[in-house]
Amino acid sequence: MEHIGKPACVRIPLGKGVCGTAAGNRETIVVADVHAFPGHIACDAASRSEIVVPILDGDRLIGVLDIDAPVAERFDDADRAGLETFVSILNKHVDWSRF
Repeated sequence: MEHIGKPACVRIPLGKGVCGTAAGNRETIVVADVHAFPGHIACDAASRSEIVVPILDGDRLIGVLDIDAPVAERFDDADRAGLETFVSILNKHVDWSRF
C-alpha cells in the first residue's frame, strides 16, 4: 500500500511555507526537496517533495491544492501541467460564490 500522509495544516498565512507562498504569489510551486525550502511548514515529517497549485476564482484566492510525496524530486512539469488542468476543470464545475 502506498503511503498516505497526515492531514494538512488548516490555515497557513500568505507568504509562509510552500502553500502560503504559492497562495500569496498566485502561482504553482514545485519543490524538489522541502527541507531546502526556506520556512517550510512540516505537517507530515515523511514529506520530502511538494507541489502546490493555487485555486482562484478570478482574482479571489479560494485555497490551494497541496500534494506531498515521501520521496525527493517526485513532481515534474508534467505533474504541474496536469494538476493545473485539473484545477481549471474544477473551477468550471464549482460555484465558488457559495463558499
